[in-house]
Amino acid sequence: MWDDAFPSFLIGLREGLEAGLIVSVLVATLVRAGAKSRLPQVWTGVLAAIALSLSFGAVLTFTAASLSTTAQEAFGGMLSVVAVAFVTAMVFWMRRSARSLAGEIKEKVTEALTMGAGVLVLTSFLAVGREGLETALFLWTTARAADESAGPLTGAGVGLVLAAVLCWGLYRRVLSIDLTRFFTATGAVLVVIAAGVLGYGLRDLQEGGVLPGGTSYAVDLSGSVDAGSWYSTLLQGVLNLTPTMTWLQVAGYVGYLGVVMTLFVRGARGATPTPTPSPSPSPTRTPIPTPVTSASSTPPPSTSVTPPGPAKAPTPQPTLAPSRRRSAWLLPVAVVAVPALLAGLVVALARPKPAGGETVAVSAKDCGQGFTAPERGRRTFQMRNTGDQTAEVYLIDPATNAVYGEIEGLAPGTTRDLVVTVAGGTYAWRCVPTDGKAVTSKAVRVGGAAGAGAVVPVSEEDLAGPLRVYKAYVNRGLATLVTETRKLGEDIRAGHLDTARADWLTAHRTYASLGAAYGTFDDFDRKINGRPDGLPDGVHDKDFTGFQRIEYGLWHGQSADELKGPARQLAADSAGLRKAFPHQDFDASDLPLRAHEIMENTLQFELTGDTDQGSGTGLATADANLAGTRELLTVLRPLLTNRAPHLLPAVDADIARLWTLLDAEHRDGRWTPVDRLGRTAKARIDGATGQLLEDLSPVPDLLEIRKSA
Repeated sequence: MWDDAFPSFLIGLREGLEAGLIVSVLVATLVRAGAKSRLPQVWTGVLAAIALSLSFGAVLTFTAASLSTTAQEAFGGMLSVVAVAFVTAMVFWMRRSARSLAGEIKEKVTEALTMGAGVLVLTSFLAVGREGLETALFLWTTARAADESAGPLTGAGVGLVLAAVLCWGLYRRVLSIDLTRFFTATGAVLVVIAAGVLGYGLRDLQEGGVLPGGTSYAVDLSGSVDAGSWYSTLLQGVLNLTPTMTWLQVAGYVGYLGVVMTLFVRGARGATPTPTPSPSPSPTRTPIPTPVTSASSTPPPSTSVTPPGPAKAPTPQPTLAPSRRRSAWLLPVAVVAVPALLAGLVVALARPKPAGGETVAVSAKDCGQGFTAPERGRRTFQMRNTGDQTAEVYLIDPATNAVYGEIEGLAPGTTRDLVVTVAGGTYAWRCVPTDGKAVTSKAVRVGGAAGAGAVVPVSEEDLAGPLRVYKAYVNRGLATLVTETRKLGEDIRAGHLDTARADWLTAHRTYASLGAAYGTFDDFDRKINGRPDGLPDGVHDKDFTGFQRIEYGLWHGQSADELKGPARQLAADSAGLRKAFPHQDFDASDLPLRAHEIMENTLQFELTGDTDQGSGTGLATADANLAGTRELLTVLRPLLTNRAPHLLPAVDADIARLWTLLDAEHRDGRWTPVDRLGRTAKARIDGATGQLLEDLSPVPDLLEIRKSA
């Protein structure tokens, strides 16, 4: 998160300071001119600029979300290139204009004072609006590159707050900043960041099919660089440098950085400030200094604006009538509401509305009567259950039974929408009543290129073979567990507590490797590996039993006599589980679910130290959980290979990476406790586990048992 915050922080600070300086000069000039009554017009323009910027960000976010994946990549890539152009122009413009900014704004305000309120509102709106739009665009591209918004928004918020504080200090003359040097230094950093944004944008355009070369890699360090390491995360978050980059990305990055940085540095060296002598102040009025500090050692000339007519003593302002008070709010409310309403209208019109609301009948006798070939694109089908039984309905490819979309539990007499993206292929409806046979409609053909996303369904019969193999694995593991828990009990009875600690870990790792069967173990799991959480007396509660109870005693100085009872009970419960398991109901659908859940629990409990009762062996348990996950994937591999051929190689690489990281913390027969891991090692292990979880997440959907099979 925080690595993605820095670029946005820098943009928020620079753009916020630029806009804040403009507002400060506007306010200061009006105050000097004795026109404080015109200040609401300035704030109205500022509010309008903020509303426009926020609305622009909303339009970018919601219209992009409604596009297809390929279109999103192309849209994001084009806006990234536009953002780089804006940032580049802003960097060069601000480097040149920092010294003369105050004078330019004062000149515009002086002209606006002689004209109507609308001109002053427009002046402040245009001055601030440009910075706001640039900020919104750059934040959107940064958040999209980071694939999360918390870090970029937090960084931008901190930068804007700091900019506001600096502007206040400049306005109150309690702070002095060399703005030319400030904008030059931050500009150089932004050029480097913009180079990364350009590289990311070019990659998006390649993935969106706009530019070629998406598979021509100039750099591929994915096999040797840990993507979850702190340095890899930092480089990707701040500079958008990834372990894998195409030739076009590298060329764009290097070319932009070489050309733009050279021009920027040359311009910065050539922009030497020229001291300007200050004119003598008028004997009748003391000029108020501007809040902008020049790069020169000599302050910029002070400018005072004299309102038309002779000077007069201030007079009390009349109290506005209620009707005039209400009218004074109309303009600010309007300038804020109008951009928001326009943005909502753009979002509503830009979002593609599902078309083709064809009604499809669902019943035991009638399924998809009159079904005709739908048009390509996003389509909505109104599924109407005309029968007397609850049914499931699937849009399938009848040749392969692959499912394009489904509705489960469609009750009689009800209608629900099924939204599907139709591409080239064969389509048919399959209706499966609760107590009836599946009915399949006639097939229709849609021309064009085939689409992605259809899933070949899995039946209970498909999972029967893997379930048998896995149950045999669990039976062998339980037999080993019984032997190991008996050995643990013998150690404790003999008073050999050091040996008991080693044998405890061996037995506990055996149990941890059986994770996919936990849902079948019923009450045995609570007895064998229950936690003290929620028990009235915690670790001292009589119902606290099993591995964690013995762990607490062995590592908290309890005697052998105190541990004999828990050890005897653990051995008895293990033997009872081994005897009961062959007769327990092991649902085949548990297998694909557990593939993800085992490592999810590992990340939540073992890698946080939450289950540690003193042994410091959370990594050893995580290692055993990983072994159990690998065993489960072995039995599911034939089904996954046919449905997602690219998934298993990625998962295998994730497992190998995590195994290497865990093994590095196992030295001389001892495991590093989780709370003693270095920050870098902890981040790598958590990152590798998170990546494994992400790659495992499609497994439950891919291997879900569907009645359409």
